[in-house]
Amino acid sequence: MNIETQYNRALDYLYSFVDYSLKHSSELAKADFNLDRMFALMKSLGDPQTKYPIIHVAGTKGKGSTSALCAAGLMAAGYKTGLYTSPHLLDYVERIQINGEPITHEQLIELVEEIKPHVAKIEKLTTFEITTALAFMAFAKYGATAAVFEVGLGGRLDATNIVTPQVSVITSLSYDHMAVLGNTLALIAGEKAGIIKPGVPMVSSPQKDEALQVLLRIARERNSDITLVGRDVGFELQGTSLKGQWLAVDDRRWTVDDGKSMVDGPSSIVELHIPLLGKHQIENAATAYTALKTSGIPITDEQIKLGFSQVQWRARFEVARVEPPVIFDSAHNQDSFEKLRETLEEYFPDKKVYLIFGASEDKNIPGMFAEMKPKIKKIIITRADHPRALSVEQIAGLADQAGAEWEALVPVKEALRHALELSSKDGSIVLSAGSMFVTAEVMREWKFLNESTLE
Repeated sequence: MNIETQYNRALDYLYSFVDYSLKHSSELAKADFNLDRMFALMKSLGDPQTKYPIIHVAGTKGKGSTSALCAAGLMAAGYKTGLYTSPHLLDYVERIQINGEPITHEQLIELVEEIKPHVAKIEKLTTFEITTALAFMAFAKYGATAAVFEVGLGGRLDATNIVTPQVSVITSLSYDHMAVLGNTLALIAGEKAGIIKPGVPMVSSPQKDEALQVLLRIARERNSDITLVGRDVGFELQGTSLKGQWLAVDDRRWTVDDGKSMVDGPSSIVELHIPLLGKHQIENAATAYTALKTSGIPITDEQIKLGFSQVQWRARFEVARVEPPVIFDSAHNQDSFEKLRETLEEYFPDKKVYLIFGASEDKNIPGMFAEMKPKIKKIIITRADHPRALSVEQIAGLADQAGAEWEALVPVKEALRHALELSSKDGSIVLSAGSMFVTAEVMREWKFLNESTLE
């Protein structure tokens, strides 16, 4: 049996368990989330998650970019670095990376065979729980000396939340997955703050006051020192281009003992360059820098500078072509669409957008359309091959309510081809956003079109 057949069988095995990422929000809200199964599975496996230091990252927006930046800094410092994120874009193994590369198909096959007898002893395990366990195993098995784990959903009851990390990180909080996490920022913050561990330092991105007060209260209750980016650590945009952004980070936390009392010492200012675009990425970079410096894992500013300058994180305002522009993005709630529009206005102020759009059924689509409306020339409505994807008819009704011009084309590859045809006539931007699953299919087809042209 060849490797790809074995790999597909390994994926079939993983997907044979309950996969809440494929469930409707009504089912998600009734899900039996608890950490008992995960603790039992990890104990059976010998607790591989204790074998290396971990940075643990939760949040609504920016947690993936922040995780990628942290991992890039650790790699530049010479650590063999594990990075666990979800969902994947093009291939399942993207979720489990070591030194910037996904584990191989052969390695996933090997890990799945190894975990099967342990899984068989525990009832009701989910696909995400088993995948998370595979990541913990992979990093121990293949010699990681540091790892970054991105929370899947929420925080308190997420499968990753069995770790005692070096630092807990909470990025920007906004409204998402409200059927599970709650419909106020305070409730959402309470779920995310579940990753704060007793005595473990915590770093937070700037937050709205309603969310911040919850984080501060829970950090106090758990005797966790909190560093708030924007207050304790300042940051400022220094310059920007389509090749990246430059920022200065000002760490104001350090004090000097003058022999009589502790007094404020000189600020520690470091200048950083990141290839990621959009002002929100400046905040993510400042958060990742602060997390690394707070983690207690030995690392220098120079190593962080090198790592950040080399970070790769796909589908985050990824400009695949400059003229006429083709952009892949993973924005999928109202807050991220606001940031996406601001970034479009910054880099392409005079251009309108053909928006290739699909979304899951639990998203605030009217809010997304309202944020993007000033930039939209036409919405090309489509549907990813995903069980939670809304029908084009439902999205079309919401586009009508928003007063936006639209067409509907399925499958996704036809939507992209049509958008490119329209763009070739007037130079408008082709932008994919609204669903990571749609954007992944757009990226796959874009790659195919470009490879076909080269042949």
